Amino acid sequence: MQFIAITRRRIERFSEAEIAEHLGAEGARAKALYAEGVFRSINSRGDTPGAVIVVEAADPAAARAAVESLPLARLEMMDIEVIPLLPYRGFV
Repeated sequence: MQFIAITRRRIERFSEAEIAEHLGAEGARAKALYAEGVFRSINSRGDTPGAVIVVEAADPAAARAAVESLPLARLEMMDIEVIPLLPYRGFV
C-alpha cells in the first residue's frame, strides 16, 4: 500500500544551524529507505522547508514508523502527516 508523507521542519522552534547539524544523517537515512524500497520518491517542498515522500508500507503505522525513523523526526524537529493513497477510480 502507498502513502504520502508530508513533512515540515519546525523552523519556529529550531534554528537553521540546529537543523543543519542533522541534515547529513537525515539524507543518509532517506537514501537507505529509498534503497530498501520503502521510500518510492522524495521531493523537497517548495512552500516551506520539508519534504513530500511516497512511502510503500503494509499499513499506516508502518508508513509512519518509517518516516519517524528519520533523524529530524526522532529529534522532534519536524511535523509529519501520513495520508493513505487509493487507486485512482479512472484506472480501476
